[in-house]
Amino acid sequence: MKSPLLSLPGAVSAEGVDEGVAAHYGDLFREQRALADGAGFVDLSHRGVVAVTGEDRLSWLHLLLTQHVSELPVGEATEALILSAHGHIEHALYLVDDGTTVWAHVEPGTQEALIAYLESMKFFYRVEVADRTADFAVVHLPAGSIAEVPDGVVVRETAYGRDLFLPRADLESYAAKSGPAAGLLAYEALRVEHHRPRLGFETDHRTIPHELGWIGTAVHLQKGCYRGQETVARVQNLGKPPRRLVFLHLDGSEVHLPPHGAEIRVADEGADGRKIGFVTTSVRHFELGPVALALVKRNLPADARLVVGETAAAQEVIVEP
Repeated sequence: MKSPLLSLPGAVSAEGVDEGVAAHYGDLFREQRALADGAGFVDLSHRGVVAVTGEDRLSWLHLLLTQHVSELPVGEATEALILSAHGHIEHALYLVDDGTTVWAHVEPGTQEALIAYLESMKFFYRVEVADRTADFAVVHLPAGSIAEVPDGVVVRETAYGRDLFLPRADLESYAAKSGPAAGLLAYEALRVEHHRPRLGFETDHRTIPHELGWIGTAVHLQKGCYRGQETVARVQNLGKPPRRLVFLHLDGSEVHLPPHGAEIRVADEGADGRKIGFVTTSVRHFELGPVALALVKRNLPADARLVVGETAAAQEVIVEP
């Protein structure tokens, strides 16, 4: 869906999976600073919105998700994954229960496949699953924001801010009194700074939760009964993940950021050295300069000097080797 906020002054549309909302409104670093200071909002109305109702909603989702949600308190935010039978990440859900409905926002375009899977698992449970993307838009308020939330709007509050499930018809009027608007590039820069993985960016077809540090935040190790749980338990108890997420500080003299998938090599081995990982997300941060998240081989020494293409990079450990 194309956001009506793309008509705001200076708005430049994002590309790829994020097409339909603004990448920025003319001043990337100003927008980042505003969010870091708790001001403004981010239009995330391109994200999918899924609602689950019915008296069995929590106990049913508990059987399908990696997170412990059977007794999820009203208004408490959490996040969860759906894994394949082999433990690979298929979906990431950002959840809150309002007392009658579990609301989740998901990556753009993934809601249809998610709902198809959920529908196939309903059996005799008293639940209803609905795609509410056409009716509700996700709006993000940064941590520390004092912006008002309209009565009746479901809020998902975390340490990083509040996600509002705003009626889509109210998006323009809410934006008019909640500025300044910040684009998705500013939001992504802060996500990278906080080492938060994103489905489809930090994940590929073989990613398991341990590689990204999603154990604990999205995976509860004291529960079972979900698809892929055997892999999670085996890696946790007996093995090590093959890759690990790292934070990269990139040489600021380079004009261009490395794209998603850019190969990472050990600097001492030269241009023909072995590939030891790839960039997942790269951004320009208003304080840190060019930085990135990347997946590298688990056994790569934490002090190894790296290059991304011809750009020097220093790693900061996120997932312990």
